[in-house]
Amino acid sequence: MLTVREVAALLKVSAATVYALVKRGQLEHLRVLNSIRVPGAAVAPFLSGTRPS
Repeated sequence: MLTVREVAALLKVSAATVYALVKRGQLEHLRVLNSIRVPGAAVAPFLSGTRPS
């Protein structure tokens, strides 16, 4: 499970962009109390260039 900051660093985007992807439902995530965690497998399509729409 990755934090928003970790995902942002992997994708080379801002944390705000990651939050926007979460809000639009384009990035699978889990809420743990007040934080968002993203499974590593959910980031893989973005890294390979086959992002979900």
